Amino acid sequence: MSEKLKAILRYANTAPSPEQICKIKTVLSNKFDTTEIELEVHEDSSIGGGFIVSCGNFEYDWSDLGRARQLRSELSKHGRKSGDNATDRIIGMLKNKVENFTLEVSDREVGTVEWVGDGIANVKGIEHTFYGEIIEFEDGTRGMAQDIREDHIGCILFGNDTGIRQGTRAVRTYKEAGIPVGEAFIGRVIDALGAPIDGLGDIKESGYRAANEPAPGIIERQSVNEPMETGILSIDTMFPIGRGQRELIIGDRQTGKTSIAIDTIINQKGKDVICIYVAIGQKASTVAKIVQTLKKTGAMDYSIVVCSTASDRAPLQYIAPYSGTAMAEYFMHQGKAVLIVYDDLSKHAVAYRALSLLLERSPGREAYPGDVFYLHSRLLERSSKLSSELGGGSITALPIIETQAGDVSSYIPTNVISITDGQIFLESDLFFEGMRPAVNVGLSVSRVGSAAQTKAMKKAAGSIRVDLAQYREMAVFTQFSSDLDETTKKQLAHGTVLMELLKQPLEHPIAMHEQVIILVAVGSGRLDMIPVGQIKSYKERLLAYFNTEQGEICQELIKSRDLSEQLRHKIIEAVDSFNDLENKKLKEEIEHMKN
Repeated sequence: MSEKLKAILRYANTAPSPEQICKIKTVLSNKFDTTEIELEVHEDSSIGGGFIVSCGNFEYDWSDLGRARQLRSELSKHGRKSGDNATDRIIGMLKNKVENFTLEVSDREVGTVEWVGDGIANVKGIEHTFYGEIIEFEDGTRGMAQDIREDHIGCILFGNDTGIRQGTRAVRTYKEAGIPVGEAFIGRVIDALGAPIDGLGDIKESGYRAANEPAPGIIERQSVNEPMETGILSIDTMFPIGRGQRELIIGDRQTGKTSIAIDTIINQKGKDVICIYVAIGQKASTVAKIVQTLKKTGAMDYSIVVCSTASDRAPLQYIAPYSGTAMAEYFMHQGKAVLIVYDDLSKHAVAYRALSLLLERSPGREAYPGDVFYLHSRLLERSSKLSSELGGGSITALPIIETQAGDVSSYIPTNVISITDGQIFLESDLFFEGMRPAVNVGLSVSRVGSAAQTKAMKKAAGSIRVDLAQYREMAVFTQFSSDLDETTKKQLAHGTVLMELLKQPLEHPIAMHEQVIILVAVGSGRLDMIPVGQIKSYKERLLAYFNTEQGEICQELIKSRDLSEQLRHKIIEAVDSFNDLENKKLKEEIEHMKN
């Protein structure tokens, strides 16, 4: 025998007829699979007209209040749109709704707010929600189901909680939290929910992607085999990054972590790569400077900036990197290469810790919750190179982590190091010594290695990393020695030149063929006799000479992407010719000064 079900019918003005009550009971019988239904009928003038049926946690709404809610929801979609035609669009939409209005009466699971504060709302009465589902509150604010328990669900709010009180209604939307996506987002600055914040008007989306998509499986991937050139000599030679790789940038604050990421974005110009920069917990002024730099260098033409600043609530900072990745996946599944920068995941972990503590989850090491590793692993695992059958698109991730006093052994850094395919460690001491970028050769590594390098770069780089390591060791042991043999002096001179060559100014990425030329020149010992103070200007003059006078060599490097012995000899001969020209000019200048 089926259990007796209790339902409440609220009406305004006119009570429903016996025929209507019979139809309502039939609908409830089909829904809950029972014939024993007890229907209480009450008058409620607050609903305006029509009636509402509540049964358990579910609600059927045929009221004027329901119509108003639906209309308000439609208006809210247009509310953030700007421009001269915004009013016309809203008026047109209103006319269409009035003429062709159909009231949606599908059952909705409804709950009430038990507690609200600090961007968190505990909702009681919703029993069938799923993790990551959007929950809509009475004032139009939306939240996401983040913590599902037996007696309540914890929602993180994506809007202001001032309009939410204890007892406020909360309704399931049956939609997963996500972001609108499309080609129109390229060149724009958006917030964590996909709304434009650059004042350039609304964006026409092409689709919608869930923020928490599962990562591609092993069969859906292929090995990383194509270089993602950063344009930074020290990285491309020693720690190459490939398309589909996850390379961590780690170091103390103010050591140039963001600069490496921005230079990499600038270097993708003309390489058919979509770049996404996700700012998490950054100052709004810092993000504005980055956007200005990208515009100045023309990089904004193929970039999207997803921004959740320090002034935003923790839920928005938490969802921002997932929204950025959903945007990246849209392009990846079209077969395109995407570069995504997470700046930075330390602040992301802090935002998640704040949410978790407010949701009353048990704190663990450093007060982080136990699933903080999963937080970043499910994010970074989505970066990959898809198989040829799926289009061969890729997402290359450059997550940034901030350390305290160079401590890479603390909780969040060790977590992210174990998830990624290598790390570029920036050292404060090197930075203050004037080494820019301040890359520590000993602690930095790329686990993809030479598979992500062109043949030309692989052959030209040779033993540069070993030479630098030997130089650093030798410099420490010989700093107090006065009597050095010729071999040691030559090694020190060669190492000093190498260190000087690896210094690179901001926003000046070096093309692959130029890097190969520099490496061949220094590897042949042709630069060892040049004074350290003149290395920078010499490098600029040498590259200008090759690009203007030795165009054939440059073109051959660009086309073949290989370095044959014959081409290597051509480069060395051209360097010798350039040195002869330099010596000739120097002699002429000396003669001129004498006269």
